[in-house]
Amino acid sequence: MSIRREWIEREGEVAVIRQCALAGVARSGVYARSMADVVSELDQILLALIDAEYTRHPFDGSRRMVVFLKTQGHAVNRKRVQRLMGILGLAGMAPGPATRQSHPEHQVYPYLLRGVEVTRPNQVWSTDITYIRLAHGFAYLVAIVDWYARRVPAWRLSNTLDAGFCVDCLEDALRAHERPEIFNTDQGAQFTSAAFTGVLLREEIAISMDGRGRAPDNIFVERLWRSVKYEDVYLKGYASMPELLLGLTEYFAFYNQECPHQSLGYLTPDTVYDRG
Repeated sequence: MSIRREWIEREGEVAVIRQCALAGVARSGVYARSMADVVSELDQILLALIDAEYTRHPFDGSRRMVVFLKTQGHAVNRKRVQRLMGILGLAGMAPGPATRQSHPEHQVYPYLLRGVEVTRPNQVWSTDITYIRLAHGFAYLVAIVDWYARRVPAWRLSNTLDAGFCVDCLEDALRAHERPEIFNTDQGAQFTSAAFTGVLLREEIAISMDGRGRAPDNIFVERLWRSVKYEDVYLKGYASMPELLLGLTEYFAFYNQECPHQSLGYLTPDTVYDRG
């Protein structure tokens, strides 16, 4: 088996399991091929540009992204942009064909939050995945957000876009916090998988899913990605997964404990969560 990352020492299966548990990453990613090995150098440049532009303007779909890339000196067709946005798990906020990877055999649940007033912590949680560029590869970050307090109860990193690290993140949050009443996701294959929805059903949590092309339904996580990237990732330019893991550990502690939010009356997420 090939080693996915040098930051996991391969001294036996037990050692790998323990290190992945301590690092908070999905074990399956340790053995996966590096995305940098299967994505061309030009595609890596385009992925970074698309990610940064989408973070600035999450309403941009593939058509606008084609125009943006041309202004950056890259004349690429829409089909290529759609493929790259699919790698990142991105879809424009405007209604239209979805580029997030769904699974035709997975059950999709209705959206439950239209007109719902969120008045307390643990009433509604939601989650999403974002892409992070490293110096020599890529990482995916999943995080859960409490809608009322804007607090992040759990997050996880992986170097593969599978359901395992999303399930691990959900289990982490449920072990440490009171379970939410409603859990909202998009229709991506990771969140419609039986492994993920099975945890929610087991805990008797109502499952809500955004409609296709309805990224605004999960706007709180989109805002979180903007904060994470512009306040931390883009500034620090992490070179490796260990650096990213340590950096995000510090950032999310700061975000929850010290970062005042205008929408919260300039209180921190932890303060609002505890008062609720």
